[in-house]
Amino acid sequence: MNPNTAEVPSVPATGWRHYFNRKMMICVMLGFTSGLPLFMLYNLLSAWLKAEQVDLKSIGLFALVGFPYTWKFIWSPLMDRFHFPMLGRRRGWMFATQLALLAAVGSFGFFSPQQELGAIVALAGVVAFLSASQDIVIDAYRRELLDEHEQGSGTALFVNAYKLSTLVPGSLSLILSDFMSWQMVFGITGLFMLPGMLTTLLIAEPKIYGVPPRTLREAVVEPFREFIHRSGWSHALLILAFIFLYKLGDSMATALATPFYMELGYTRTQIGLVAKNAGLWASLAGGVLGAIWLEKTGINRGLWIFGVLQAIAILGFALLAQT
Repeated sequence: MNPNTAEVPSVPATGWRHYFNRKMMICVMLGFTSGLPLFMLYNLLSAWLKAEQVDLKSIGLFALVGFPYTWKFIWSPLMDRFHFPMLGRRRGWMFATQLALLAAVGSFGFFSPQQELGAIVALAGVVAFLSASQDIVIDAYRRELLDEHEQGSGTALFVNAYKLSTLVPGSLSLILSDFMSWQMVFGITGLFMLPGMLTTLLIAEPKIYGVPPRTLREAVVEPFREFIHRSGWSHALLILAFIFLYKLGDSMATALATPFYMELGYTRTQIGLVAKNAGLWASLAGGVLGAIWLEKTGINRGLWIFGVLQAIAILGFALLAQT
């Protein structure tokens, strides 16, 4: 190679400047858009159902609509195989799911929980499926957008923006619901998908790494076959059971938290101002401490430790109910 024409390797940015560039801002915007539908399902939807006198048993069952987030790996190969001709493989799916989510979230207010609960369950399932699908393609886009030395900081900003999005359905929308109709509340909440849609239209399609799957067999059958043959059926089923059960208790507790506060006599404005904000900042602090701890314990050991801590935190709700 001629040294005069050799490409000079890029030097990773250091310090705080590393977090203030175009790529990191994209991660922030997409993180916010990715988290909004999830927190709408677990915070705003449960508050609406409780306010409309739906029983807690039914509200608790709404946590099951979160299954698409756990099982999204099943249809993710299809999103890798097919693409929209105009916006590209990643941006096309992102914009399509975001547009559908805006319409679906805004539609909740047109239903009556007392008379059309089945339709609301179906719509919640659609929102969960669309939201999980959006997560699939955003995660793929972020992985292809960032260089290796940017993955850690980009993911950290993405996760924090994801958590910050809870301030809309878990705080702002709850406060608004004390002063305006639920139809308007859900409409306003849905409009917060617009920044993500604008971001999707403005960003460029990332560089394609490797050859995209050409057939459904390459996209769907071969990855699952490799996963199963890697360590056998028993190991594969054990991993799937772990994925299915790990966040189940936490998801159900999260779905019931807002109705629990309302049953204790707090108004939705009080919950939005105090409970959701306190939980958000505690979650952000825990995420930072958890990341530091995880580097020392490793992934496998860390998952079991954090799983136990998660169970203890959930039992704290039972303690609160007694006091």
